[in-house]
Amino acid sequence: MMSPLFLSGPAHPPRASPGSPATRAASAFPLAGVLDAPADFDAVFRVVHGAVRYALGIERPGLGLGLANLPPQLGAYWQVTGNLIVLNEGLVDAMRAHARSPLELNSFVYVILAHEYLHALGYLDERAVREVTARVTRTAFGPDHPTTKMAEGDLWQMFPFLAYARGGDGQRLKVVTRFDLATTNQYIR
Repeated sequence: MMSPLFLSGPAHPPRASPGSPATRAASAFPLAGVLDAPADFDAVFRVVHGAVRYALGIERPGLGLGLANLPPQLGAYWQVTGNLIVLNEGLVDAMRAHARSPLELNSFVYVILAHEYLHALGYLDERAVREVTARVTRTAFGPDHPTTKMAEGDLWQMFPFLAYARGGDGQRLKVVTRFDLATTNQYIR
């Protein structure tokens, strides 16, 4: 069973403890500046991983990333119990062509990866994972950051050109090398 971005599924979200990092001030999140400059998928995912750990106090190491040409209405998916997030390459290419800054592109990738990472952490219900993605992002970046605005909004309404991105059936998959290096560099080289 796949858990695609913006579809439904049952919810079994893990709970952060009352004294978790979610109560810390957003200005203390040290990785926020990474999104301001050009970054690869691994660098953006380090921010996702750090923001979730900072806001919820939970993490999952050892995920992989694949790129596939998926239908334009599908940002990404994570197969339940799997280790691979599959990102829509056509959407990333469209956003790369239209983004006004590295921050805008990186924020877009961050929001989609954060959504799927939260699925991999056990948040399976789509409504719940959207809410938690927005909460994590607001906690890490504050309410006025572009990443927070994307996480709280609808990417396809914010960026109408995404509806016309190159699509496909997902039959071709390219695995991204050197991804999640912060947790896999000890055993994958």
